[in-house]
Amino acid sequence: MKKYTMTLADGTQLENLSLNGNNYISNTPVTADMFVGNCSPVTVSDGETEIVYENAVLVQITERDDDWWFILREMTLQEIREMKIRSDIDYIAMMTGTDLEEA
Repeated sequence: MKKYTMTLADGTQLENLSLNGNNYISNTPVTADMFVGNCSPVTVSDGETEIVYENAVLVQITERDDDWWFILREMTLQEIREMKIRSDIDYIAMMTGTDLEEA
């Protein structure tokens, strides 16, 4: 069975991962906090081939029989566009002193 190493954006490595479908399986704890702001890019290697997720998101983590199963996926272009638009709106609001929370 192939083993994978996943390297997050900050250099954190998750090693000895197995793959079942699109689930990565770790025998050491994996938490959602590990992925917050840390998924651009994510590199996965089996020692021979390498996959790079440029804009990944964590879909889920499930603890099962002392293993942690988790799924990552690439963000869609639409999701990236929406994030950019939201970021632009927030910046303009900050620069103009506009409170976006007002009703």
